[in-house]
Amino acid sequence: MTLPTQATVRELDPVLAEMAAATFRLTRSSGKLTPRELSVVNLVADVCEQVLGMTFALHVRAALDSGLDADDLRELLRFISYDSGYPAALAALERLAEVERDHGLPGPTGQGHEVNADGTGSPLPEAMRAEVRALDPDFAEYMDLQSRMRGGMSRISVRERAFATLTVDVLYQTLQESFRAHVGRALGAGAAPSEVRAAVRATAPFGMTRTWRALIVLDALLPDLEGRPGTPSAAGS
Repeated sequence: MTLPTQATVRELDPVLAEMAAATFRLTRSSGKLTPRELSVVNLVADVCEQVLGMTFALHVRAALDSGLDADDLRELLRFISYDSGYPAALAALERLAEVERDHGLPGPTGQGHEVNADGTGSPLPEAMRAEVRALDPDFAEYMDLQSRMRGGMSRISVRERAFATLTVDVLYQTLQESFRAHVGRALGAGAAPSEVRAAVRATAPFGMTRTWRALIVLDALLPDLEGRPGTPSAAGS
């Protein structure tokens, strides 16, 4: 078997295939994001939406073509599991293994990172941790654990992780505290405001009205966050 292609989509409905091709071509044309970064956005959106059929297989194909490998894809799923939800990430992991098996793709080598589940502390900014502790100490402990367990990840860059979590925010419409933190992380990782906009805009094929709302919120956030010292850039939240 071979991975699905655009021809597969045309066989289902040539008009919708033409519409989808034009849509994703426009998304790619800005040049603000690399093909690898666009693959990260697309795969994370698939996880959030639980769109794990042909579209997911197409995005796996594009991710491999952009330089991501099986170990990278698993680190991406591990990373977003606390924002997308563990059940959603596990469903995508199961489907990824199936796509690899059915299409004869290279599987993972087992390379990963050390999971510091039994440690203490967190890479999150202390001000954020203090705010969450004041809200609910037990939830703060949960958040510390989640961020700590991801502290050793290195296959997916901080910039890519920021774009991944921004994608979750847009698809789930969590456009308050976490969106602000994730925009700050993207800027702290060296992304220009235009690149952050491009990352948000890249979610439009998954639901244009949600992207519209996120861009409105982003437009209000950027003047406050740009150049602010201490912008979050850690591997956590």
